Amino acid sequence: MTPLSGWLAGIRSLLAPAGIHCLICGHNSRPSARLPGICAGCEAGIPWISRPRCHKCGRHVGCPDCSRSGQSAPIVCNRSAVAYTPVMRDLLGRYKYRGHERLAPLLGQMLDSAYLQLKAYIEHLQYPPQVPTEKQNKYHFLRRKTANLTIEWQADLLVPVPVSDSRLTERGFNQAERLADILSRLRGIPQLPLLIRTQHTAKQSFKSRAERIADMKDAFAVSPDEQVNIQFSSRLSTVKASGRPLQIIIIDDIYTTGSTIRACAGAVRLLCAGYGIEADIYSLTWARS
Repeated sequence: MTPLSGWLAGIRSLLAPAGIHCLICGHNSRPSARLPGICAGCEAGIPWISRPRCHKCGRHVGCPDCSRSGQSAPIVCNRSAVAYTPVMRDLLGRYKYRGHERLAPLLGQMLDSAYLQLKAYIEHLQYPPQVPTEKQNKYHFLRRKTANLTIEWQADLLVPVPVSDSRLTERGFNQAERLADILSRLRGIPQLPLLIRTQHTAKQSFKSRAERIADMKDAFAVSPDEQVNIQFSSRLSTVKASGRPLQIIIIDDIYTTGSTIRACAGAVRLLCAGYGIEADIYSLTWARS
C-alpha cells in the first residue's frame, strides 16, 4: 500500500459510520440508518407488511377469517408492522421472556411504521384525493390550491392491552404498555391504561381459534383507577367540543385471531357509550401472524 492510499484508507475509516453490536444478529456491523440498535443487513431482512392483503385485519397473506365472519367487528381495522416469521418470533421472545429490555426502542420504532400506515389508510378513506375539474386545470392557481389542500388524521388516545397480575409478576412489565409509551412519545398521542384484565388466561400460543375466542370472552373491563377515569373524562371533553368521534387505538404485540383486540375494543366501546360519545376504534400490533 502506498503512503497516499494508506492515508485515504484512514480518512475513509474516520468518515465511515462506526460499527455496532447488532441486537438481532449479534455481529459487529454497519448500523441501520433507520432503526436503533441493529445493523443495516438485519434491517434489510425485516419482513415489513407494507401492503396488507386484508384491509380489515392487516394480514399480509390471504385472510379467510374476516371474510367468513358474519359479525360486525368492534374495530375499524388493524395494522401490523411485520409478519411473525421465526426471526421476529425469536426477537419478541427475547424481549418478553428473556429480559432483553434494550429491544424496546427498536420494537417501538418498528410499531411506528404501522401507525404511519394506519394513518395513511384512514386519510385515504376519509379524505380521498380530489380530482381537479376542467375549470381548475384551466386556471393554474386553482389547481395549485387544490393540490395543497390536505387534512391530517390524528389519534386521540392509545390504549394498551392489559396483562393479568400473575403475568405482570412473571415478566416484570407489560409489553403492550411499553410499546404504547414509545409510540406516545414519538407521535405526541396520550397513552392511558384504560382497561384491566379480569381473568388470567393460559398462554394462547397453542390454542385453536375457537379456544382463543372463548378465553377472551369477558376477559377485560374498564380500570377502576379513579385517576385513569379522570384523565379519560378530560380527554372526552376536548373531543366532544369538536363534534367528531373519539379516535382510539388499541396497542398489542401480536395479532393472531384478533380475539384479544376485539374483546378490548368491546369494553372500550361500552365505556364510550356510557359517556354518550361515539368512538372509532382501531388497533396496532407489532406483528401479524
